Amino acid sequence: MQLSKCMLGLVWLAVWASPASAGGAPADLDLQAGVLRPLELEQVASGVFYHPGTQAEETTTNQGDIANVGFVVGDRCVAVVDTGGSPAVGRALHAAIRERTALPICYVINTHMHPDHVFGNAAFVQDDPVFVAADGFRQALAARARTYLDRLAEDLDEPTDSSWIVMPDRVVEDSFTIDLGDRVLQIRAWPSAHTDNDLTIFDQSTGTLWLGDLAFVDRVPAIDGSITGWLSALGELRKREDVIHAIPGHGPASSRWPGVLDNEQRYFIAIRDGVTRAIDDGRSLRWAEDHVAGAEREHWLLFDDYHARNVTAAYTELEWQ
Repeated sequence: MQLSKCMLGLVWLAVWASPASAGGAPADLDLQAGVLRPLELEQVASGVFYHPGTQAEETTTNQGDIANVGFVVGDRCVAVVDTGGSPAVGRALHAAIRERTALPICYVINTHMHPDHVFGNAAFVQDDPVFVAADGFRQALAARARTYLDRLAEDLDEPTDSSWIVMPDRVVEDSFTIDLGDRVLQIRAWPSAHTDNDLTIFDQSTGTLWLGDLAFVDRVPAIDGSITGWLSALGELRKREDVIHAIPGHGPASSRWPGVLDNEQRYFIAIRDGVTRAIDDGRSLRWAEDHVAGAEREHWLLFDDYHARNVTAAYTELEWQ
């Protein structure tokens, strides 16, 4: 039985009550004048727009505008794909949509529950869309919400509260198709990879595949699920012959398919093989963090922020296989 949005909100409030980077411009505000400024967009294909997030960690300067967000316009309505790392970014995305179309926003699709992709959701509640996410999203976000909000309050230097948390109305366990009016989107949930609640969205009309954080370009990937599952997902994705445009979760959109996945796949193979050798040789986790796939540093932004964590995640997973 599907809970209403009101009921979901009450459930959430009950849960809540229980105990080397690139720079970027502000997401949606002229900090001098305090005026809303729509996000700058790139048109990938007819009716498909995305905003490239800053390749950095969230700061007061970028206001959490660090992930790719965007939308698809049909004849009947609009679907938003991810909403950014704060309500401010969400408002700026909303303003950018309204510069291009007055059609209703009928869906907001979250590719996974990480804060840089979902904390702009609050800016779209007024439109009464159907919020869509993968099975596992609710549990994963609820478990981490307090930590996420506390950290963002520090990083963005502004108060955060439970209104930043918007849970899905429609949960996708396998696949789900929506029609925006002569524009069909195929939504697919994936086994554990980047997270345990990853979605991809494919626009049949233009051959555009929104990959979420199954794909990172330039910025080093971050494992919060399974390296084995992620490599399996990349292998399956590479077999697709219907993709013309690919929009990663971080980094520029590309028409080089499946080549846009090459660097990420190489990186994960280097970690997997290096960690496997370390385990077989009786090396410690600390040794693996210091030695595995270090040559990859030159290829990635934020390498020193995430690489050791990726090795740790891989070591913890692979030592039991």
